[in-house]
Amino acid sequence: MKPELEFLADAEITLGPVQELGETLAGCRRIIPITGGTFDGPELAGEILPGGADWQLIRPDGVAVIDTRYTLATGDGGLIYVSTQGYRHGPPEVIERLTAGETVDPADYYFRLMVRLESPAGRYAYLNRSLILATAVRLPNAVRYGAYLLR
Repeated sequence: MKPELEFLADAEITLGPVQELGETLAGCRRIIPITGGTFDGPELAGEILPGGADWQLIRPDGVAVIDTRYTLATGDGGLIYVSTQGYRHGPPEVIERLTAGETVDPADYYFRLMVRLESPAGRYAYLNRSLILATAVRLPNAVRYGAYLLR
């Protein structure tokens, strides 16, 4: 059976200044604070609360390993825990432009995420048992992605 994707929501996550920890045994460690944002879809919408972060690792091969955790506050008063893992990579000159804060055509690099959502019982409980994939774009002070349920 061929899997299908169903649109869940678009998100725009605003970011604070990058905290460069430097080289570790695993690669270059960076922490990027999440300062807010929005999440909007047919059945899931709300705001992204400040306080999360991307605990990112730039591997020696240049691949950025994404590891975010943050909280979504739904328009109806619910709270949902969000965790994403993924990869961003591309030609060195494209990644340099992204790192410099330039807006780059997302067709010029790869940025994909696996999204895990945790919700209490109730309206959004189905998210606890759903696989979610996302395609992402890095903007100068934000990340934008479209999230899709894997059916």
